[in-house]
Amino acid sequence: MKVLVAYATRHGATAGIADRIAAALRAAGQSAEARPVDEVHDLAPYDAVVLGGAAYMFHWLKDATAFAHCHRDELSQRPVWLFSSGPLGTDRVDAEGADVLQAARPKEFDELTELLHPRGEQIFYGAFDPQAPPIGLTERLTRHLPAAQEATPAGDFRDWPAIDAWAAQIATHLASGEADHR
Repeated sequence: MKVLVAYATRHGATAGIADRIAAALRAAGQSAEARPVDEVHDLAPYDAVVLGGAAYMFHWLKDATAFAHCHRDELSQRPVWLFSSGPLGTDRVDAEGADVLQAARPKEFDELTELLHPRGEQIFYGAFDPQAPPIGLTERLTRHLPAAQEATPAGDFRDWPAIDAWAAQIATHLASGEADHR
């Protein structure tokens, strides 16, 4: 089975997650490659798709959402999994006791779940390098706000064991033959 791990990233952390998922799928015997969504124009060569994107302010990057809409007919004909990266830090629950990963679920996932019927979805912690140049107006403006600087922890918070475990679940699902039954 040939698997595409397509992703939209702004600073590269989501690309790193996609690369790790593709590597784990290959290690489990699947043919898999990670590619940015803007480089994928045809899904015909792929039997399954893992689609990911970074989330900012509770929204998936527009490139990831546009890819899902543009290829919805093709995606609905094959197994699909969705992932997002974005929350920063190591806290599992926020000040109100809510699960940080669930709270960071992109608003677009409700619509995409109905549209694509994914086999699964996962939210992963992301990474933030304050030395990286800001991309987009919002980042340029918020980088200079003291409250934003205090609320945005710097570092790489990606949970590689959780990413590997999720990729292993996908590989098991694909190897079982269940993925062939849409």
